Amino acid sequence: MSELPSRVVLRPLALADQDEFCSLVRASAKLHRPWVQLPATAQEFQAWMRRFDDGANRGFLVRVRETGDAAGMININSIIRGRYQGASLGYAAFAPAAGRGYMAEGLTLALRYAFHDLRLHRLEANIQPANKASLALVQRLGFRYEGFSPAYLYIDGAWRDHERWAITAPNPWTPDPSLPEV
Repeated sequence: MSELPSRVVLRPLALADQDEFCSLVRASAKLHRPWVQLPATAQEFQAWMRRFDDGANRGFLVRVRETGDAAGMININSIIRGRYQGASLGYAAFAPAAGRGYMAEGLTLALRYAFHDLRLHRLEANIQPANKASLALVQRLGFRYEGFSPAYLYIDGAWRDHERWAITAPNPWTPDPSLPEV
């Protein structure tokens, strides 16, 4: 049985996405609070986009293939090479498209990109314990629970507790021994 084509595509986040992105963030404020804090103004967006300049972070929009509408965003953050070969994963649906399964498909594409294109071995998702939708999503995608971190990330004006979830590459590759230690 062949896999059905995804209803979404991942597109690298660009400065040209500023107005659409900020508008969707403002429209999604109730959905996002207190789980994630995203840039909602042009100034915040431009500052936020600088984090992608050095290659240690990758940002994507999840777009609905049929319409081109942005359904959410995904970041692969703090990429560490050397013996670790891992990163953390951030994501958020935009309210107009929430609850339709687009983020599960987008995250599946992001995992494929991280494991195959970036050749990472491990991705972590840190999720606040009351964010039931996000916890269910990572469980469906095969992430495993690894622990609880009190006051882990500063979001929406407070240090928030998080559960740590992780997934490793399905076919681990062996790093080149000539890679420098980091």
